Amino acid sequence: MAIDSIEVASSPSHSHFNQSRHFYLAVDRLQFKTETLVDLLGVLGRRPSLPIVLCCSTRDELDSVCRAVSALQNISLASLHSDLAESERMLILEKFHQVTVEWDRNFSSQFGVESEAGSEEHKSAMIVVTDACLPLVASGESSASAHLLINYELPTKKEAYFRRVSTCLAADGIVINMVVGGEVVTLKNLEESIGLVIAEMPIQISEVL
Repeated sequence: MAIDSIEVASSPSHSHFNQSRHFYLAVDRLQFKTETLVDLLGVLGRRPSLPIVLCCSTRDELDSVCRAVSALQNISLASLHSDLAESERMLILEKFHQVTVEWDRNFSSQFGVESEAGSEEHKSAMIVVTDACLPLVASGESSASAHLLINYELPTKKEAYFRRVSTCLAADGIVINMVVGGEVVTLKNLEESIGLVIAEMPIQISEVL
């Protein structure tokens, strides 16, 4: 399914911009970024049925991320890109919706519980998506409603940040922005334009999920 147009993002609800739910993860150098992501997902993926969306800017980055995380036993991986048939896209989004429902239903009983490695029933689910293929909410698709949104590539404009949050994140969800050295200025500009303080990610991030 080729999707070349980008939806115009509407302003997200205030619940998506809760100051305590937006974090950044500093990465010293670009060459350490993929390794840092794999380490992060190795920890977060232990939470049973955690729904995750990871956003990239380009197809090359999407392919690179998928290769890097495909071996993680606790993550069930899917990707949304322009080469997918519409039926494949719909199936991925429907399966992910089922995971979000399961997470909402069992969250209280799952708190602090780690999943058994490789257990299909309790794997966390992650969709990797480019900006061009985000859920088309204005066209009738549902928001992905992930509990965790990872901005693998930091948006440079607030409109892109708004769109990722409004189409991918649940109202009580958490955003982790991966920030490499020189992107600190971009992060500060985003904070100022959005009116949002993006705090450093806690070491024990799994405790705030």
